[in-house]
Amino acid sequence: MTAASTSCSGVREVPQARSEVWRALAVLEPYCAVCDVSYVMGEAAGAPGVGTTFVCAPGRLDGGPPAPGAPQGEIVDWEPTRLVTTRLVLTPETWTTRIELADTDAGGTRVAMTITHEPTGGSRVVRRLQRGALRRLVQRTVDAELDKVPAHVARVPDGA
Repeated sequence: MTAASTSCSGVREVPQARSEVWRALAVLEPYCAVCDVSYVMGEAAGAPGVGTTFVCAPGRLDGGPPAPGAPQGEIVDWEPTRLVTTRLVLTPETWTTRIELADTDAGGTRVAMTITHEPTGGSRVVRRLQRGALRRLVQRTVDAELDKVPAHVARVPDGA
């Protein structure tokens, strides 16, 4: 993380077991109806893990290619059922999302999420002037993503 980056965190607890929450949040499907985003996995075959690349495109692709310039992603941390961190590179910025899962005493799962925004260009003066607004944007993003966790979990088939 650089001095120009902005990070915010949040936590949600859900009643489902950690393995189910992991499948809902860390396993990239070709299309996510909750987020209305399609994922196209990189060329490397096999199970996902550190170094797995993907392209993230808005909407449903239905087998078509993502548009040129679509955000490029990579898994940078991967500890199954516990931790996944992805980095998504857009032209003017990079977004890193870290999701940590832990069991709760009640048998559910604690989902801790940290999102970091890092500009890849622009002047330091402009970044300094925008710092407060950017912090609010990143925190709203964390809150919105955590609010979607129950919907993601609800889409995981029983016993999958």
